[in-house]
Amino acid sequence: MSSAIELIVDGYARLKDRQSLEDLRMHRRRLAVDLKTRTGFDCRSSIVQVEQDIAAIEAGLESLSGPVGGEGGLEQGTRANQV
Repeated sequence: MSSAIELIVDGYARLKDRQSLEDLRMHRRRLAVDLKTRTGFDCRSSIVQVEQDIAAIEAGLESLSGPVGGEGGLEQGTRANQV
């Protein structure tokens, strides 16, 4: 079964919403840092989960491997001008 983060990443990737994926990754990175600095609690399992979330988000970002504006953004505009 897919985890919640995988479903969210899949949705953003289908929408080609790179910015939301980058925001989500930054949030998870901050969360990982906060968890790693905690004392008095055993946060290892939470840290592992957050790191898995980050890996899933990065895989989603890699699937958008194109310019920040999205795949073919410039090409589409160029084709529209040629028509």
